[in-house]
Amino acid sequence: VAAQSGVSKQTVSNVLNSPHLVAAETALKVREAIDALGYRPHRAAQQLRTRRSRVLALRAEQELSNKVFDRFLHALTEAAAAREYRIMLYVAADDDAEIAAYDELLDRWDIDGIVLTATHPGDQRTAYLARAGVPCVTFGRPWDGSGHHPWVDVDGAAGTRAATEELIADGHRRIAYLNSEPHTAPPWSDLPFSLSRDRRSGWEKALKQAGVPILEPVTCDSDIAAARLATHQLLDELEPTAMVCDSDTVALGALVEITGRGLRPGIDIAVVGFDNSEICEVLGLSSVAQPLVEAAHHCVRMLVDVIESTETTRPAGEQILLPPTFVRRATSGPQQSQANSGPHQSRAHGPHQSRATSGLDQPGVANGPHQLRAAAAAGPRASTAGSGKYGAEAPVRLIQWSGRPPG
Repeated sequence: VAAQSGVSKQTVSNVLNSPHLVAAETALKVREAIDALGYRPHRAAQQLRTRRSRVLALRAEQELSNKVFDRFLHALTEAAAAREYRIMLYVAADDDAEIAAYDELLDRWDIDGIVLTATHPGDQRTAYLARAGVPCVTFGRPWDGSGHHPWVDVDGAAGTRAATEELIADGHRRIAYLNSEPHTAPPWSDLPFSLSRDRRSGWEKALKQAGVPILEPVTCDSDIAAARLATHQLLDELEPTAMVCDSDTVALGALVEITGRGLRPGIDIAVVGFDNSEICEVLGLSSVAQPLVEAAHHCVRMLVDVIESTETTRPAGEQILLPPTFVRRATSGPQQSQANSGPHQSRAHGPHQSRATSGLDQPGVANGPHQLRAAAAAGPRASTAGSGKYGAEAPVRLIQWSGRPPG
């Protein structure tokens, strides 16, 4: 390559490894020679010289139902490949086992850095890596306030607040919250800051801001069966017209109980999930979408910047809080009049009577993930006064997609 482009081998090395040191015209000439010759760097030889493996480690989530992690992993792998890094997965039963695995990862595989997920108050992993001098970045903020490492997180409170504000704008005034916790409460579960409490705080803030009564949150394990039982209790005791759930899994359990009673999600009671997993399009479930691709790209960028820096050029611990997006689908709709029956009484069923659905065949919403109709208004509009259970309804904002939903 050096001979064909008329430069030194060091210049070729700079083009490949430190392009900012090379003039644009020279770099172009070298890259043209690289393309013409089909040259590809030998990573094993480079590793001997640079002492970098170009491998980033990530602990694999052990819950098979964790689709959020699956999507984050896919995006992280693509972002790493764009920077010519690879992702190595490892498993650990808990934080202590993960910390014990770090020595093997560093000694045997010579990894360059680690991406951590599932952060929580009292998390010791980042402190351990900081003491060992291992670059790391977390997808999740340090809930205990430590700031010695870069992190990216999604503003869960902003997501549930946006979803709750939409329900309030639809005229709902009894909005329940279904809160999930792990099967076994971790030792930090009674601390004031955690993922579940962050999401719940957004719901509370929206209700307080609007002067709407705050119903007692109902807590359950984070699985469908437990969520269905919790929804049974919630419907009987609180009689809400809408529900905000802190995950799509919990929302799915709520839908099972609601439709089992012959009620229609989005018509008789609104339901909103969190995570916007693939099942949401199938069921027409409104949900809060996390910007996982953007989060993954930030994680790789920040971690690689630290790895490839020197003591004098090392960036400060960058901290990014990304806003989520509320995606309206069929299960959230305006507050309906309940003049003739209570909102949670079973409906009569017959061949010519209304049947329980997931809300996909209600008027104005087409069936199927690629047929959501455009019904978006240019701005807020007022509905007919006195049409809802609570009199004049709040302004309704419609956020619905037309054509193929965005990928």
